[in-house]
Amino acid sequence: MVTVANDRAPNPWDLPDRPNKGISVRSLLAMPSLAGTTVLAGHSGLDRLVLGVNVMEVPDILPWVKPAELLVTTAFALSQAPESERVPAFTQLIDELDERRLSALGVKLGRYISEVPTPVLERADARGFPILRLPDGLAFDEVLAEVFSELLDRQSRVLAEADQLHRAISAIVLAGGGLPQIADEVSRLLESVVLISTPDGRILADEGGEPHRSALESSGQFDPSGRFLVERWRDGYQQVPGPAEGSQPGSLAMTSIVAGGIDHGRIIAYRGDDGLPGGTVQALERVAIVAALTITKELAVSAVEGKFRGDYLRDVLTGLIPVDESVIAHCSSLGWDIDRPMVVLVAELDPSDPNDKRAPVGVVHRSQHERFSSAWHQVVRARDKSAPVVAFSQEVIVLLPVASVLEAAAPVEQVVAAVTGDRGGGRRSFCTGVSRPLTGPAQIAAGYAQARKAVMVGRRVHGHGSLSHFDSLGVHRLLSLVPDPAELRSFATEVLGELSTESAESSDLRTTLQTLLDTNLNVAETARLLHFHYNTLRYRIGKLERIVGPFTTDPHLRLDVALALQVVQMQGI
Repeated sequence: MVTVANDRAPNPWDLPDRPNKGISVRSLLAMPSLAGTTVLAGHSGLDRLVLGVNVMEVPDILPWVKPAELLVTTAFALSQAPESERVPAFTQLIDELDERRLSALGVKLGRYISEVPTPVLERADARGFPILRLPDGLAFDEVLAEVFSELLDRQSRVLAEADQLHRAISAIVLAGGGLPQIADEVSRLLESVVLISTPDGRILADEGGEPHRSALESSGQFDPSGRFLVERWRDGYQQVPGPAEGSQPGSLAMTSIVAGGIDHGRIIAYRGDDGLPGGTVQALERVAIVAALTITKELAVSAVEGKFRGDYLRDVLTGLIPVDESVIAHCSSLGWDIDRPMVVLVAELDPSDPNDKRAPVGVVHRSQHERFSSAWHQVVRARDKSAPVVAFSQEVIVLLPVASVLEAAAPVEQVVAAVTGDRGGGRRSFCTGVSRPLTGPAQIAAGYAQARKAVMVGRRVHGHGSLSHFDSLGVHRLLSLVPDPAELRSFATEVLGELSTESAESSDLRTTLQTLLDTNLNVAETARLLHFHYNTLRYRIGKLERIVGPFTTDPHLRLDVALALQVVQMQGI
């Protein structure tokens, strides 16, 4: 099972923007303090990044080294070992330094060790671990001062660029721009694809062109509904495998949009190569602050508009406003087209995880419902912008257009599957009810009642996460009209007797009884379906008749038994 969107793995790097914040070993060789330095081995590793410098003059330096350091030494500690042990010790040191992700080893030769042994150089070449020969007159303190000065200068430039981007984005928001304008400006400045999404990866804004867009789309980071698979990534910088084996990896930076303790989404920057600019993560963190303000503002405006639109549609759905030409025209002014074939969908979050005994039954947190509503808006808007989608306190209602009344099942399944995603988005399970296809807007109120009935019966019969069509409810629709569940339980107990209990034997006998009814009391066919010997089934029929009565000869009793079995099947009764 994949990690869900709201359970992000911690970033293993102390500073998330590691790749472009350091100095490559190749660039270090051009510094004045390292003039005259030669590369003895590990030429393939010269692009390793250096984040600091350390000095080794004692044998037990390994516990104190850190990743991405340049380690400089006179090899005094190695010279103290017996000559027969120097080469194995030096080779082991190279292995352990590389395993600790050090960037390079710089050695001053001549005073303690005249040359680096050939086996050591070969091991360094095999690992791509650079070994540098430092000039004899080099002072280590000069190297430390120059490297750290350059690192501080680069970090200052990174922060200055992030601050400049922050001011540019703030100006866009103050001028009335929204998330698309923010994504466009960030994409231009970072020369990358920029996505702004909900916490579970529903795209809110998407900017940036070729060739990086094609690389991102071919890298398999979207599910079929178009949701970006944020659960695969952590906040910070990371590499994205190329679309084909051996192809160049891309680079991705992601940060969360958080305001007031509420997770509003993600900002993702992507390039089809490993070339995101230095300070990308710091820049995105600044942008996330402005994006959080923009999202909060849009949510406030949307809440006011949504309440007005929702109240009006509620009156239409409940039949308080008869649908006529004026209602159709008013819905059109709200951006809704209701004068076409459609079905009514009602979706309700399941109140609690049935396997979580700690969860209080009937509790649905508001933030979960808001995210659930947002997912429906995103999916339906991508399919048809004029389809009404409103969220009430406990349900989301969609008037989904269909090509014809005969082709309603496929679009419903597609939309529900898109909202569900790949079940890695951190969303709670939900039940969906679907009305009969509507041939005209005058049937909307009846369709809403049918969809609500389908949700209620579907959850009771099939449990959490069900998708139920009103036309497929059958006798359960009639049973659900009984207002008192105790009456139904009493009926089932009276008809089935001890078969109505939850024991394993009762459940097994109910299965036999249901199969007999399904085969119209065909004993041979029932025995074949249940893999029983014919005589065994005859014995079971006798036992069933002793419990419930002569159902094989009494058609009225057989009807009562069939209904009682359906009552037992309905969960929650």
